[in-house]
Amino acid sequence: MPDRRVNIHARERPAMSAIDYIAMALLIIGGLNWAMVGLFDVDMVATLFGPGTALTRIVYVVVGLAALYSIYTMAKMASSKRH
Repeated sequence: MPDRRVNIHARERPAMSAIDYIAMALLIIGGLNWAMVGLFDVDMVATLFGPGTALTRIVYVVVGLAALYSIYTMAKMASSKRH
């Protein structure tokens, strides 16, 4: 039977939360979209939802918010490693 280890260190960060996975997925989608723009001049978000539509703008804003959340998470992780 495999050994089940319990996190006994109070300062260790727990595994990624659902919001962390969502932010990661959005960043991957955004990164792939920018790769498509750079390589093939094809904006998949605009292709799917229409150029300049409200839905396209919402997708861009949500991906940007995911990036800001990831910056916050990295800063938090960096400060916890110093202590």
